[in-house]
Order: sequence, then C-alpha cells, then structure tokens
Amino acid sequence: MQRVRTPDRRFEDLADFAFAPHYVEVADPTGGDALRMAYLDEGPAGGDVVVLLHGEPTWSYLYRFMIPGLVEGGRRVIAPDLIGFGRSDKPNDRREYTYARHVEWVRQLLFDHLDLVDVTLFAQDWGSLIGLRLVAEHPGRFARVAIGNGGLPTGDERMNEPFRAWQQFSQTTPELHVGAIVSGGCTERLGPEVVDAYDAPFPDETFKEGARQFPVLVPTAPDDPAHDANAAAWRVLATWTKPFLCCYSDGDAITRGVDAKFLSVVPGAHGQPHVTIEGAGHFLQEQKGPELSEVVNRFMQP
Repeated sequence: MQRVRTPDRRFEDLADFAFAPHYVEVADPTGGDALRMAYLDEGPAGGDVVVLLHGEPTWSYLYRFMIPGLVEGGRRVIAPDLIGFGRSDKPNDRREYTYARHVEWVRQLLFDHLDLVDVTLFAQDWGSLIGLRLVAEHPGRFARVAIGNGGLPTGDERMNEPFRAWQQFSQTTPELHVGAIVSGGCTERLGPEVVDAYDAPFPDETFKEGARQFPVLVPTAPDDPAHDANAAAWRVLATWTKPFLCCYSDGDAITRGVDAKFLSVVPGAHGQPHVTIEGAGHFLQEQKGPELSEVVNRFMQP
C-alpha cells in the first residue's frame, strides 16, 4: 500500500497544542503493508479511559480544548488520528480507504495495542460511524457512550440536503481547503492560526485522498457495502443498557435530529442527562471544548 507521511515540521508550534504524539503500526486487514497510526495519550495511566474519535476532515487537534478538563478530572485520554489524517500515514490511492478498514485500524489501536477496557467513548462525525461499530462489535470493552453531532447510517435513511450538498462539494471542488471547511462548520470563523493547524496534515492535494473519500463512504443506499454491518450494529444498540448520552449542538444542519433515533432505540439512553450544546456548529469540540469536557466528566461520575 503506497502512502505519504506528513513531515514532522508541519506540526511544530501549533496554536494551543502541546501534546506529544505516540505511534503504533496497524496491519492492513487485506494483507498489505502496515501503516503508522498516531494518537495522543494524556492523563494518569490508571485513570478511567476516555477515547475521543474525530471525524472528517479533522484530526486530534480538534480535541485540544477537551483534553485538559478531562485530565484534570483524573481521566486517561486517548485521541487517535484516523488513518489518512493528522500525523497518521495517508494512503495515496482513494481505493485503499474503506469503512471496514477504518473500523479495523482503530480496533487494532485500542484493543490489540493499548488493550483498553471500561472505555468511555466520545465520538463526533465519522468518529461515531467508526466508534459505534466498535461498541456494537466489542460491547464488553465499553462502559458508556457519548455522541456529539454523529450518527450511524445504514443506507436505508434519506440523507438530508446539507449532507448531500457537502458530499457533492467534496467530490467536485478542485482543491479541498481543509482548514476553511472546518471554519465553515463553526458558527464563528476561526482565526488564521487555527485554520493553519487544520491544514497542517495536508501539505498538498496528494495528502487528502482520505479526506476526499470519507464523504462517499457514508452509507446512503441499501446496497452500500457497510449496510449489513451497520444494521447489525443497530440491533446490538437496541439492546444496549449501559449509559448512552447525546450532546448535540444547536447549530449543525448536517446532524440535526439524528439523535432522535438513539433516544428512541437505545435503552441506555433512557433517563440520561442529554444536553444541547448552545452556540456551536458541526465542530462543537472546537467551539465548546471545555463545556464538553465538563459534560463527559459528569457523565462518568459513579
């Protein structure tokens, strides 16, 4: 599998981001070469584990305002960079990016390499598509789940117009300006130094094949390759009695209303202190990170 790796100098002196990277090699489940996957590991080694999964087209930088509050709460925080993003390796053939591979790469990191148990998952955007598959396929590894601006589509649903517009844009724009896309997904424009930090993993278009491919990997039809696995995951979630929290923002057109299915289907969502994060867009961690860390810390209290 051919890949590119972002030079380390691209990650120097990023705004509000002084976290040290860690690396593991994850195997290609189809038998190809292993890839280097990056992640953050902050907080006490013996603390209750929180896994923070980012989505498209961000990386662990998105969680820089959540991590300090969680660490202050005594948590061990794991924040991976998905393959194709952040400091992780980036296959430069779009066909190498599949939903199943992403699930497997994250599984290897969390369970084969880090052997995490009693995990609290916080996931957003594609982080929820990957994370909820892992929850359903390895329920014994997880203690609770919090979802912010995410979902688990099977392809049976009709995707809304904002998502379809984003999907079309992502495939037709000559240049994918990642930092500008993240800024546009917030209710307030981001400063140039923050935009630059989101652009840092992608020196040029050859580094963006994963970011290009993710939008078309979202299941949008019943014959999607991920349909059956995601439908099976929903059957597990329909029996999930451990705590399940929804913390969606009030300013995200793409995932507006997606939480309704979790609230009606997942038994563990009943009676939980679900919250609406006010004043934030799609990337609610960017705008309301400290507030979200407080939400997760309260959620984890015995």
